[in-house]
Amino acid sequence: QVQLVESGGGLVQAGDSLRLSCAASGRTANNRVMGWFRQAPGKEREFVAVIRWSAGTTSYADSVKGRFTISRDSAKNTVYLQMNSLKPEDTSVYYCAADFGAPVFALRTNWRLFDYWGQGTQVTVSS
Repeated sequence: QVQLVESGGGLVQAGDSLRLSCAASGRTANNRVMGWFRQAPGKEREFVAVIRWSAGTTSYADSVKGRFTISRDSAKNTVYLQMNSLKPEDTSVYYCAADFGAPVFALRTNWRLFDYWGQGTQVTVSS
């Protein structure tokens, strides 16, 4: 089992920055992929960013590319999402997730393939 606990959400103004954290405990295989997804009211959950834990390779949704950065701290078993230049359309509940089944070198972005999920943290960006 894996436990994921997100933190760092909040209410900010457009153009501000936030950093989300996701602390993982339990199963900690290095071949896992960690991801951030978000879901706004009435919308389907969508991919934001993923990182392969061992290699540090990343992938981003087009909507956040150049503004968001995903990273990990192996010593703390924590993954981060640095969000800059936030826009009102970034308002969502943000979820951290772990994928233990991705093929080697693959970065899967389909949320349905992720095995474990955190409880989510609300990010609200006012205009």
